[in-house]
Amino acid sequence: MGAAFTFLDDIALADMAFEATGDSPVELLESATSALIESLANPLTIGQSWVRPIDRHADDVSSLLFDWLEEMVYLKDAHGVVFHHASLTLDRRPTQAIWHLHGQLVGAPVDPGTQELRSDVKGVTKHLYEVSEGSGAWRARVVLDV
Repeated sequence: MGAAFTFLDDIALADMAFEATGDSPVELLESATSALIESLANPLTIGQSWVRPIDRHADDVSSLLFDWLEEMVYLKDAHGVVFHHASLTLDRRPTQAIWHLHGQLVGAPVDPGTQELRSDVKGVTKHLYEVSEGSGAWRARVVLDV
C-alpha cells in the first residue's frame, strides 16, 4: 500500500479533513505531513531557504502525530513560512515505551506573488481525530481548523 493521503470533503464542512495511511508508523507520519504541507500551499511553488530541525517524543504514535502536526502549524504562524517538504525518522527504544521523532522541515517565507497558497490552517483538532493500526496498515483521520 505505501504512504498515501486522501482529503475527506464530507467530514467537516467548516474545516478541512484528511485520511493518511502507511505501512508503518513512519510512513503514516510522512503521509500526514504531506497532507498538511499540501493543504497550506503547492510545495512545488515553495523555495527551500528556511530549514528547521525538530525533535518530539511521545508514548504513542497518535500523540506523536498530533504534536508534530501542531508544531508544523505553530512554525507556519510564528515564522511566516510554508513548507516544501519534510524529512522524518522515527524510532522506539526497545527498553522504553517512548517514540522519538526527528524531523526537518524545509520551506520558505510566505510570498503570495510567487507561491500557490491554499488554506490558512489555524490548528489540528481532536474532533474525529483517530489513529489506528490493523493488518500491518496504519491509518489516521485528521481534521484541520481553517
